[in-house]
Amino acid sequence: MNKNNPFDLDDNAAYESWRDEKLKDYPEKVEQLVVEIKNPHALTKAEKQAIVDRCKKTNMAVYVSPTGEDPDKSIPFDLASQFGLKELNKNMGADDDGITALKIQNDPLHKRYIPYTNRGIHWHTDGYYNASDKQIMALNLHCVRPAKEGGENAVMDHEIAYILLRDQNPEHIRAFMQPNAMTIPENIVDGEEIRPVRSGPVFSTVGNNQLHMRYTARAHNIIWAKDEATQNAVAALDQILKSDSKFIYRATLQSGWGLISNNILHDRSGFTDDEAHPRLLYRSRFHDALVLD
Repeated sequence: MNKNNPFDLDDNAAYESWRDEKLKDYPEKVEQLVVEIKNPHALTKAEKQAIVDRCKKTNMAVYVSPTGEDPDKSIPFDLASQFGLKELNKNMGADDDGITALKIQNDPLHKRYIPYTNRGIHWHTDGYYNASDKQIMALNLHCVRPAKEGGENAVMDHEIAYILLRDQNPEHIRAFMQPNAMTIPENIVDGEEIRPVRSGPVFSTVGNNQLHMRYTARAHNIIWAKDEATQNAVAALDQILKSDSKFIYRATLQSGWGLISNNILHDRSGFTDDEAHPRLLYRSRFHDALVLD
């Protein structure tokens, strides 16, 4: 690892300095993440800076735009592009343009996967099953239409999860940084292998000491390393995510609202749809990280 890397377990001075700055004036309410914008296609300098400031502190921001139920996919894409996000991850469930329409879908391709149902989704980061060279660094969720009831998101900055785990026991981090910490089984559909088995760390660093996280709480989607240290780390993180921590924010995106982030931890509660006006969110996954300079 590089010198002065706060994520190096042998560099406590760098970590403590980074941690203290990270926690200083950290937002206590989800409302502090909200930025009202007039035109998502062309942010004003002040609007963009407000989003940058929130993302620098918490790795996320909630934007509130006047676009309402406008289904134009260029709304979230153009907004994301203003933060350097260009390289869309065209995952299997995405539309041809690489943006995924999150709605109830009963066709054979989509119905196997929880995001396309009204069931709740456990804590995860997006693309935790991706190959190591195709990691999801940033995520934008844009709401066209919320559910009739439910569909609330809980979110947590992955850097905060790192701090809570490291301060509890640095061995949790050491275990989660092992290259075989988590293994995602192969995805087989109708006898055909859609995705091979993939192993990797939970926490890793990319670029200039940027922390990246891969995680899912769905037990049947993951095989954890059997050693005691990893099992303890998994239990510790599970306890944090099930707690009433002040670092967990909860909100339900409304029409024209969006969440732009560096792929932070998040979940979703189950929901009830209005059949005449069903829930619709656009999910954009990017291999780029937010450019916040």
